[in-house]
Amino acid sequence: QVQLVESGGGSVQAGGSLRLSCVVSGYTYHTNCMGWFRQAPGKERAEREGVSLIDTDGRTRYADSVKGRFTLSKDNAKNTLYLQMNSLKPEDTATYYCAVESRATISTMKGDPDAGYWGQGTQVTVSS
Repeated sequence: QVQLVESGGGSVQAGGSLRLSCVVSGYTYHTNCMGWFRQAPGKERAEREGVSLIDTDGRTRYADSVKGRFTLSKDNAKNTLYLQMNSLKPEDTATYYCAVESRATISTMKGDPDAGYWGQGTQVTVSS
């Protein structure tokens, strides 16, 4: 059974940093993008935003809003996906999810919350 467990969220002031981790277990194939999404307060599940994805060729893509501030990395030996978030802004406040097989692609950056496997989410709150 595939399980994804995120950690590393918290409350920080603007300009601060956090590193999110996502441990993936039971996932033995990689036929689609995997990565990080976020759901801002008041937004619906269908409005989850793709933050950063990595495809099967190792290519990464970032949402324009986080480019230059966030870095996605992957440790295959530990089955862990990371998201280093620097220079955080209040608008980064959201619940962050990692997901695999979500139907997102590098082109669309749009995942389906009802597809694939998603973690439970970790809350990031950035105060001004």
